[in-house]
Amino acid sequence: MKKRGLIVVDLQNEYLPTGKLPLSGIEAAAANAARVIEDARNKGIPVFHIRHEFTNGEAPVFVPGTDGVEIQPAVAPAAGEAVIVKNHINSFRGTDLKQQLDAQGVEEVVVVGAMSHMCIDAVVRAAADMEYPVTVLHDACATLDLAFNGVNVPAAQVHAAMMAAFEFGYGTVKSTEDYLSA
Repeated sequence: MKKRGLIVVDLQNEYLPTGKLPLSGIEAAAANAARVIEDARNKGIPVFHIRHEFTNGEAPVFVPGTDGVEIQPAVAPAAGEAVIVKNHINSFRGTDLKQQLDAQGVEEVVVVGAMSHMCIDAVVRAAADMEYPVTVLHDACATLDLAFNGVNVPAAQVHAAMMAAFEFGYGTVKSTEDYLSA
């Protein structure tokens, strides 16, 4: 069995209903992510927390020093767990995530977090390109409604399209329950 690592992407206060960018289903996704984090800790699986910050003021969200950038209490890092601050959508870009995975001997990754169509998409594809086997826990991820060219796309459909794309060519997609019971 390959050594596994858990990547927890951007489960920050900004995405809660009280934040500036609330996501559909974020509380349920964070609750599932908390279960997966607890399981990882119990099994000695390293946990890597990703925290997004925009440092140059290009966005009104994820502003350094605000409550919005803080990791949600339900999934807060434990002492000794990596917290990687990123400034781009892709958790690998401009960070030492790859080096930290390698230093821990991680050979496959499990991904949970937000947003399914952005930061989860980017980290899953990058990890797969780096030849890590990837598992995404669909009900421990969340996103929001989108619109393009006059077409409104509900969050559930955005999420389902992303999970279908991952399953088609980037990795395995499972429910939290299926993952924990395996």
